[in-house]
Amino acid sequence: MLRRLVAGELSEDEALAELRRIQLDELGGRARLDLGRYLRRGIPEVVLAAGKSPEEAARLALTMAEHHGQGLVSRMTAVHQSALRDATSASGMQVVDYHSSARILRREFQPEAVDGKVGVLTAGTSDVPVADEARMVAEACGLETRLDADLGVAGLHRFVGPLSAMLEWGADVIVVAAGMDGVLPGLVAGLIDVPVIGLPVSTGYGRGGAGEAALTTMLQSCSTGLVVVNIDNGVGAGAAAALIAARAAQGRRRGRKIARTASTSAADRSSANTAPATMRDASAPPGIANTSPRSTAASRTPASSHGKPRRRRP
Repeated sequence: MLRRLVAGELSEDEALAELRRIQLDELGGRARLDLGRYLRRGIPEVVLAAGKSPEEAARLALTMAEHHGQGLVSRMTAVHQSALRDATSASGMQVVDYHSSARILRREFQPEAVDGKVGVLTAGTSDVPVADEARMVAEACGLETRLDADLGVAGLHRFVGPLSAMLEWGADVIVVAAGMDGVLPGLVAGLIDVPVIGLPVSTGYGRGGAGEAALTTMLQSCSTGLVVVNIDNGVGAGAAAALIAARAAQGRRRGRKIARTASTSAADRSSANTAPATMRDASAPPGIANTSPRSTAASRTPASSHGKPRRRRP
């Protein structure tokens, strides 16, 4: 677009109009899709199905997929899922399911792979739908993910093995989803040196069962460095994890590039010296004085103060 503007093929007003169309798509005055969000932040927009009709949510997700290759939708009911499948089958797109969320992929589309890994742990199986939102966002950003569920503190021995395996796998950041008392994120954060994001979930009984107890526990955790998102905010947790993992991957790429550059520069600057050492170049081992006379030193006859040769003694 900029090249066309410089070449005179577009006027300034026409270029501005095209830029606005790239950044924003208004659908019938009811929705304004932020099409430039992924370019700005590396995080795609997610359509919240709750509060939208099934047809409207499906149309928004498909529009995103048509523009960017993939569209994300969360908090779907069974009716939303049915409408989405009908719409995608008609358009020839693929649906990747994540419990109550989904990614709609344009044919043969795959997000650009990022050399980063996001781990997801849940305290209970009831926490998986919200945790799956975080996994969906991370995978949409081209990151590798791994999810292990049902590791709550009621059976503490269950989480040691999966946590060790996740660290060996090389997770750059771990999202820990927990409802009820919400203890698991603080426990994990107190044991490892990997960034941990606490995701409180609205599962539980009675007072605090809507997620307030889990949120308060995570905010009051003794584990320093634990970051906490809002209740049931799997999308926010996934976005934060994706940014952290992507930056870690960027640091590794930069480190490898610097190492290669330094290695190449060192090889270019230095070459092996295969010539034999002369007396001037040779040196004794450390701590030993080199007292041997130099063979190249010429013997001279000392002169007297009158400029005449001194007579040799017999």
